[in-house]
Amino acid sequence: MTLTGPVVTDGEVAFRFADPDQRLVGVRLLQGVGVPGDQLEFTRAEGGWLLRLPRPPVWRMEYRLALRHADGGVEEVCDPGNARRAPGAFGEKSVLEFPDYRAPAWLDQPGAAGGVQRLSVPSRLLGADIEIGLWAPAGADPAEPLPLLVAHDGPEYAQLAGLLTFTAAQIRAGRLPPHRVALLSPGDRDEWYAANVAYARALVLAVLPALHRAAAVRGPVVGMGASLGGLAMLHAQRRHDTAFGALFVQSGSFFDRRLDPQERGFPRFNRITRFVADTLRHTLHPAPVPVTMTCGVVEENLANNRQFAAALAAEGYPVRLVAVPDAHNYVAWRDAFDPALVDLLGRVWA
Repeated sequence: MTLTGPVVTDGEVAFRFADPDQRLVGVRLLQGVGVPGDQLEFTRAEGGWLLRLPRPPVWRMEYRLALRHADGGVEEVCDPGNARRAPGAFGEKSVLEFPDYRAPAWLDQPGAAGGVQRLSVPSRLLGADIEIGLWAPAGADPAEPLPLLVAHDGPEYAQLAGLLTFTAAQIRAGRLPPHRVALLSPGDRDEWYAANVAYARALVLAVLPALHRAAAVRGPVVGMGASLGGLAMLHAQRRHDTAFGALFVQSGSFFDRRLDPQERGFPRFNRITRFVADTLRHTLHPAPVPVTMTCGVVEENLANNRQFAAALAAEGYPVRLVAVPDAHNYVAWRDAFDPALVDLLGRVWA
């Protein structure tokens, strides 16, 4: 028997790895969909290795394999028996799409033409420049006021989640008005985005004014971000309550000492948990704005997102939390754009 690639049946997925010459001493599944650690080791089978698991509660599953060699070395690889791949900020992964998964329709729809203007905003607070790509529909005069969407990890959102493809398709279809998208490069991401007061001031006092100088803005500015980028947007809004008129936050890293002990090794864990604790105690009192949050149903962040959403709602924020049948990755964030981001932008910019 030749083992190659995963096989999906009703309620189960079987991962298979060919090793006919028995060169490996072990194979382990690397995943982020909540499978317990004691269920991830493959067992030997004829021609290779086999792992059977109940189907996780997701539409799709990104994974890699850890191969253990006889000399003690460990090699991380994509599944050679599965040609389907998913992009990611930390490299490519194999992906398994279950029968009920449907990719967003807008991926194959025509989009409005547009172009990107490059900006570099210096910040003495950060000792660095913040690089920005400002996308606008083709033919839009900078003096023409248009709504503005500001995205943390903007280049990654564009490359890995198709944010500009989504934007162009929604404008072309008439589901959203013509608008501009500011793609903010992350710079020193773990430092800047981790509830950093200096970064929040740079964003509000340097970046947003620079964007207003580059092009006229109509209506409320909407901020968006994922993971630490989502945390940073909410942190900035809560410290500078007139900067943003709405927020779209995906899988926000709202670390809490009780809920997230596994994150204690993150260098800025204490700074983040202080901000979260202040929010839970209602220490900060900004003007509430509409907030839409999305989070994967199998994410460790789901519990802290629910807690944070409840705290915002208690302060009068119009909050919507959408649980997505996926995990912590750019494709999951992409798949939540429609309808969650469409609804938020349509409501705020109406």
